[in-house]
Amino acid sequence: MTRALLTVPARVRRGEVFEIKALIAHPMETGFRPASTGGVVPRHIIERFDCAYNGVTVFRARLFPSITANPFLSFTARAIDSGPLECRWTDDRGHTHAETAHISVE
Repeated sequence: MTRALLTVPARVRRGEVFEIKALIAHPMETGFRPASTGGVVPRHIIERFDCAYNGVTVFRARLFPSITANPFLSFTARAIDSGPLECRWTDDRGHTHAETAHISVE
């Protein structure tokens, strides 16, 4: 199961730009690395990452095999209203995972 550390500020002022950081624990196997059995380790990568703030997409990324294991993503959004921030990612095996944080706007 994939885990993630989602970091956002505890409080932000209305209209302020704030930083969102996501560290995802994922092997990001390319499908080219040799296995000890003589074959290759099967490909297993995150293909898509989406982040929505109050239901509106604020960041979207497509990831490829060249991305390192345990990818770290950092991006910004502008604080409008208090509400949920949901980051969701899907890997090439069809598994989808999500982490949610609450944004408190003053």
